[in-house]
Amino acid sequence: MASDTDTPFGEMDDLPAVASAEPYFEDESNSHTAGELEAVFDIPVKVSAVLGRSRMEVNELLKLGEGSIVELDRKVGEAIDIYVNDRLVARGEVVLVEDRLGVTMTEIIKNDRG
Repeated sequence: MASDTDTPFGEMDDLPAVASAEPYFEDESNSHTAGELEAVFDIPVKVSAVLGRSRMEVNELLKLGEGSIVELDRKVGEAIDIYVNDRLVARGEVVLVEDRLGVTMTEIIKNDRG
């Protein structure tokens, strides 16, 4: 019979302790709490979610109107690219939240800057 300290992953005593309820960011070289990074929280960034791309001539572009369909280079259901300040940082999916469109990240793109 399982005790109330058992989890699907083993005894609760085997789980790592959390020192703070504050969110944290960690990589192999150092870790920072959200409080330590507070100075950068107000810096504006440009976030773009790219559903796909299309090439067309200017005369084709000028013919577009309300209800026009533009064929993109991606299929329905393919991951979209998420850019921050024109740098690819993640891939994700389009989701519907109530009556608005949103994006959920499914993959973070790690770009090592040596």
